[in-house]
Amino acid sequence: MNRVSKPLKDERPSTRGAATAQPRRVLVVDDSRMQRRILSAQLARSGYQVLEAESGEQALEICAETEPDFVLSDWMMEGMTGIEFCKRFREMKREGYGYFILLTSKSDKNDVAEGLESGADDFLAKPVNGEELRARLTAGERILKMEHEMKEKNRLLSSALGELRALYDVIDRDLIEARKLQQSLVRERFRGFGNAQVSLMLRPSGHVGGDLVGFFPINARRVGLYGIDVSGHGITSALMTARLAGYLSGSSPEQNIALIQTEYGIYDARDPAELAAHLNALVLEEMRTDSYFTLIYADVDMISGDVALVQAGHPYPAVLRASGAVEFLGRGGMPVGLFAGASYETVTTRLVPGDRLFLGSDGITEVMQPDGKLLAETGLARLLVTLGALRGPALLDALYWNLHQISGDALDDDASAVLFEFDGAKENNG
Repeated sequence: MNRVSKPLKDERPSTRGAATAQPRRVLVVDDSRMQRRILSAQLARSGYQVLEAESGEQALEICAETEPDFVLSDWMMEGMTGIEFCKRFREMKREGYGYFILLTSKSDKNDVAEGLESGADDFLAKPVNGEELRARLTAGERILKMEHEMKEKNRLLSSALGELRALYDVIDRDLIEARKLQQSLVRERFRGFGNAQVSLMLRPSGHVGGDLVGFFPINARRVGLYGIDVSGHGITSALMTARLAGYLSGSSPEQNIALIQTEYGIYDARDPAELAAHLNALVLEEMRTDSYFTLIYADVDMISGDVALVQAGHPYPAVLRASGAVEFLGRGGMPVGLFAGASYETVTTRLVPGDRLFLGSDGITEVMQPDGKLLAETGLARLLVTLGALRGPALLDALYWNLHQISGDALDDDASAVLFEFDGAKENNG
C-alpha cells in the first residue's frame, strides 16, 4: 500500500531550495502496518511528506516514480530484505542523493558492517525513539544540503567552463586569422635574382609569434635582408612585428626607413649601423612600448658579393663557404629599443660564387639537444654542412625538420631564417 501523509502547516524541515520551499520526502518501508503508522505520524508532525511501502518490491516501484530524500527501511521483512532493497536502491539512477536509514534490532558489529557495505548511511534501533529519529534526520539533512550545494557549485562551474570554452573558441578563431595576417607579412618566401636567390623561413611556435623575416631591393644590384625577433610571444609581439614590417616594406620603398632617395631619384640605403640606431630611436620615441627586439640586417651587393651587416642582439650570422667551411660574423650588439643612444657596428665580408649567407633567429641556436645543451653556433654549423647539398626552401625545410628531431618535437620558440645564396658575379638585368 502506498500511503502519503501530508505535513502540518509551518512545521516543514529543511527544504530543497528557497525558491521551491518543498518539504523533504521520506519513504517508510516496513511490512508492519502499525510500525508504518507510528513512523509516519512522527514524520508528518515534523513537517515531512511521507510515502509508505509494505515491501521492498513496492518501495522500488515508488522510487522509480518519485525520488524520496530519505528512506527508513526495516531490515527484516518478508520477501526482499532491507539489505537487498538498499542495494537495489543504490543501483537506481537519481538526480540527487537519497539518505538511507536501516531500522533494526541488530547490534552486532558484523551486521552493522554488512548494512554499511550495502549502501546504508545510518541505523536506528527498534523500537524507534522520536528524539533519536529527528536527530538522525537532522544529520541526514546536513548531508543532503552539502550534496545540493556541491551540485549547484558544479552547475555554476560547468556553466562558467562552458562560457570560457566559448570565449576560447572565439579567441582561437581570431588567433587563427591573426596567424594568417602575420604570415601574409612575408609575401614572398623565395625570389631568384639571376645570379643569386633569397629564401625565407618563418615558423611561429604558437598561433602568432614575434619573429619576422624579409627582403627588399635597394637598387638594381643590391638587396636588403633582415631578421627580427621581438621580445616575448603572442599578440603584443605580433602587433609589433606588423609595425616593423611597415618600416622595412619592399612594396612601398618611400616608407622603408632603410632606404634613402638620392637627388637623382634613385634609392640608396642607410649604413646598417645607422639603420639600427635610427630604429632604436624610433622605437623609444614613437612606439612607447616595453617590448624590444633583436635585429640582423644585411646590405648585399649581388654583383660584387660585398656584404655590410649589423647584428643587434640577434644570433651571429653565418657564412657557409663554397669550400664547406662555416664562418660566424659580428660581435653581438645591443637589442633595439632597450637603451637610448645605443651604438651599433657595421661588419663587412665578401661572398664568392657558391657562398651562402644564413641569418637565423635564436629559436634555432637555442634549441635544446638531448644532452641538455643548446644547439648554439657549433650545432648550427654542423647542420648547415650536413644539409649543404640542398638549396633554397628545401634546405630551410630540412633544417626545421632536423630541429624538431633534435628537440624531440619540443620547439617552444619561433624559428625564422633568411638564406641568401650567391651564384656568381653576372650582370643583373632585374
